[in-house]
Amino acid sequence: MRVTALVSFLFLFLIGISCRRPQPVVVRKPAPRPATKPVAAKPLPAKAPTPRPTPTKPAMGTPAPIDTVAYELADADASAPPKREFRAVWIATIDNIDWPSRKGLPVADQQREIVSMFNAHQQMGLNAVIVQIRSAADAFYARGSEPWSEWLTGQQGLAPEPFYDPMEFMIEEAHQRGLEFHAWFNLDRVTFSRNSSVATSNIMYRHPEWLLSYGGRKLFNLGLPAVRSYIAGIVANVVREYDVDGIHFDDYFYPYAEPGQVLRDDSTYLANYNGMKKEDWRRDNVTRLIRELRDSIRANKPWVKFGISPFGIWKNKRNDVEGSETNGGQSYYDNYADTRQWIREGLMDYIVPQVYFSTEFGRAPYRTLVDWWTRNLRPTCHLYVGQAIYRVGRGSERDPGWGKLTEFPDQIRHNRLAPGVKGSVLFSAKNITLNPMAFRDSLQQNFYRYTALVPAMPWLDSIPPLPPRDLRAADTPDGVELRWLQPVPALDGDEANGYLVYRFEGHRPRIRLNDPRCIVGRCNGELSTQFVDRAADVHKKYVYVVTSIDRLNNESREVFVKIRH
Repeated sequence: MRVTALVSFLFLFLIGISCRRPQPVVVRKPAPRPATKPVAAKPLPAKAPTPRPTPTKPAMGTPAPIDTVAYELADADASAPPKREFRAVWIATIDNIDWPSRKGLPVADQQREIVSMFNAHQQMGLNAVIVQIRSAADAFYARGSEPWSEWLTGQQGLAPEPFYDPMEFMIEEAHQRGLEFHAWFNLDRVTFSRNSSVATSNIMYRHPEWLLSYGGRKLFNLGLPAVRSYIAGIVANVVREYDVDGIHFDDYFYPYAEPGQVLRDDSTYLANYNGMKKEDWRRDNVTRLIRELRDSIRANKPWVKFGISPFGIWKNKRNDVEGSETNGGQSYYDNYADTRQWIREGLMDYIVPQVYFSTEFGRAPYRTLVDWWTRNLRPTCHLYVGQAIYRVGRGSERDPGWGKLTEFPDQIRHNRLAPGVKGSVLFSAKNITLNPMAFRDSLQQNFYRYTALVPAMPWLDSIPPLPPRDLRAADTPDGVELRWLQPVPALDGDEANGYLVYRFEGHRPRIRLNDPRCIVGRCNGELSTQFVDRAADVHKKYVYVVTSIDRLNNESREVFVKIRH
């Protein structure tokens, strides 16, 4: 009986085991790698090369997929030049300083001159141009209410013939070369001199009550709210109508003092002073104008940068303990421009103090002044230094430093060492052509030899574009050809505005994306999705990296492809 029961129990137990559902085997995947690791390109077949009439080198094999785990992202070494640096030049149109070379120059020659300038700027490593498109209540553009400039056609109000829009032309040419275009406005001038050509449509005839006379010129009365709104409207129209990257103003707010001249704005002051001293009232007028300009830009295109280039000294320390150790003119008193307050209030995206002094100028040494500005920054305002290349090679008893070959290179070196300095703007374009003391060659062959991105401004746009898609590489008779597809828009709707191509040598190279010496190409425009590396060596192995950049110079994650030999 007990034996029978035991046998029955064992039989049922074994049946239960054989009918139980098998348990799954858990395979633990390795933890995902950090987001900073490269994104692998999909394995793709080689693309047939475009037929070339005369092969210049033998084919070098086929592209290979990459195991991105084998590649290590590394920082650039200490000797690497900056990957991000604002490198710009002012192009002044007032009195034909830089462009056009003379009044009434034929349209074809105007275009040839500016294209030649942009080519030279691109070749020497610049990444932005700041072009004066309003020099005296006039216009170097078609879609506006102010008259054509006399420095363009020879007579104010006369359109170019054959007709074209100079600013539209310049923007297109600049962007094709990877140059940002910043539209530079003069704010206070209505006429440049007693002999200025003035069209009947000029604001001088439409609103004479808005103007003040000073030193033989007509100037806007910035104490009038209607004047400030008019100027803000002129700027807002350009922002709406043109694909500008930035809006830029110089140091002309209230005029510099001239012997025997008095700015007669007493009646305006008495009607609008609100209990302020006259000097404070004038400063408040300028600050109100800057605030209104900032607001009008943000309301129309929030991504457009706003920058100002004041005189280099805010205040001397003898006038204010928070001023600089200098003894010179002061924008706070001379132009009624409280530039430090504008930085603190966040009214602009970048400031370019005009530090037009040498390192040996006793009253305002270059290094002393630059260092003062670095101590008065805020995170939402970049500092670029305005540099006087027109003084290179012109040393004097008053400022002997400019006569030395080492002066300009020493200034660039100091900019790169000073915390907070993010680049330079050079005055002005014609001096690049003149090339005194071969300073241009020094920039092109040394300091600006490698590509630099314009510094990003995360307070305007912090979302990077998506990386290129479907990256392919193939050997062609002309070199290694890379092709990719434009990425879809990023989360903020921004599309890629261009691409960077990096090349690294070896089977498993260290990927140094912060080292601009590894950049072999920049493709400008969202549709520029092809690059040929003509300098590739048939006997070497390479890994190529391509990234997207958006119009605010945010850079995407990287995609890789390897070429085998």
